[in-house]
Amino acid sequence: MKKQLAFLLSIVLASGTLTACNRYDSSLEEQQAAAEPFYLSIGATLIGELPPKNNAVEQAIEAYTHTNLQIQWIPLSAYDEKVRLMIASGELPKLIKLGYSSTYIATLKAGQFWELGPLLKDYPNLSAADKRYYENISVDGKIYGVPLFRNLGRAVIQYRKDWFERLGLRLPVTLEDWYQVIRALALDDPDGNGKNDTYGFVLEKRYNQDVSSMLTRISVSQGGPNKWQVDNSRFTPEFMTQPFLDTMKLFRKLYQEKLINSDFTVVDTIETAKLYDSGRAGLQITGGNAQTWQDKLVKSVPEAVVDVAPLSGPAGTRLPGEPGNAGFLAIPKDAAKTEGEVRKILEFLDKLLEVPMQTLIAKGIENRHWKDQGDYTEVLDRTLDLKEVKPYRDMLPHFGEEELPIKPNLQPDLFRKNQQIGKSNASYIVTNPALLLDSATFTERGNELELMITDAETKFIMGMIDEAGWKDELEKWKKAGGERMIQEYEQSYKVAVK
Repeated sequence: MKKQLAFLLSIVLASGTLTACNRYDSSLEEQQAAAEPFYLSIGATLIGELPPKNNAVEQAIEAYTHTNLQIQWIPLSAYDEKVRLMIASGELPKLIKLGYSSTYIATLKAGQFWELGPLLKDYPNLSAADKRYYENISVDGKIYGVPLFRNLGRAVIQYRKDWFERLGLRLPVTLEDWYQVIRALALDDPDGNGKNDTYGFVLEKRYNQDVSSMLTRISVSQGGPNKWQVDNSRFTPEFMTQPFLDTMKLFRKLYQEKLINSDFTVVDTIETAKLYDSGRAGLQITGGNAQTWQDKLVKSVPEAVVDVAPLSGPAGTRLPGEPGNAGFLAIPKDAAKTEGEVRKILEFLDKLLEVPMQTLIAKGIENRHWKDQGDYTEVLDRTLDLKEVKPYRDMLPHFGEEELPIKPNLQPDLFRKNQQIGKSNASYIVTNPALLLDSATFTERGNELELMITDAETKFIMGMIDEAGWKDELEKWKKAGGERMIQEYEQSYKVAVK
């Protein structure tokens, strides 16, 4: 390096011109800047265990993308509240995961995040993704983020096959079936330990929120709408339909008879996962993979057997469609001050969609997390995969193995069965007709209106209000802006279908 600098300096001196010297100084500064990794702070949802600091996967991402990553892991149960506080205080990282909710949409419309749509064309991997992924996160036709790509229909039933066989149970189809199965799993000692210490399923405090709402998933399986019902251009929210009310009555009965956990309003997913993984609960509706539950469960209950099935009701398989993402990564203007910085972040995201990075995000590091077996690759240690690889699969954009030119993992039958059901679900999803429609009331007061209803749902399930009280809550919701939101969706729908 010294010899190179000396040579360059001799050229400058020989030229005897100030212009040449200035060019040299400028070039050196650019080289020094290019040599420094790009510092990138990221706000990420933590669903399972906290990955070890400076782990091999994160180091490999940094090396490939020439970045210095500073990831702030935030537990899922506290994520939205934490992000809202960061938005209000202007203390956001350079890249943050947002959800398609009224709070975040209002923030996007207020101009607090960079619009990325016009820039995406300059990034070959980002711009190559199916346009529907971006359409489903657009706000007033503008794109403010890069989706965390997911299948459109992920909900499946995962259950303890060994418990079902021991008690002679079949998978639930009707709401009465759900009651009987959950009752048996809670009271008929499925684990054979002589104690009344099991649940059919357990709920956490976000049980009725977002696309993973347990109320929505079961209601849709029984013939209900996905968030909104449209009939002759007339919109009706799901919670004003009979299938949804019947589903709430089921939950109310389960709560009254102590067949589900009584603390569901305060526990988070970490606590409920512990109950499933320790062998205390036997049934769940989830978008995750059954193999993960099996791998964790056998550590506590070696003889346990997990299985998976489609979410079905009286009319067959029927499940709520999802928007094709688990949120999206957005760039705050307070954290990234210039378009140049935004482009560096987009360059990072574009590199993540290159095959080496997609392999890393999907599988981890060769000979540490997986090994080559010819036509397939094989996971070496599932516990290590969950600890070091899964957190990055959850937080970074990636496609499924079937969409990439990489070798598939040699997976257990249960994993492949879960994946196959997920693919076939695409034929049975019920879409949300209001997903991309515009409502000023939703933007301005959607979070407040949703909270009114989710609180009322919990009150009904816990027996704090009866059916008459529930109807009173619906009237309050209408007067507070709900009726206006219905009218705005109807107007937006008429314009959209012209």
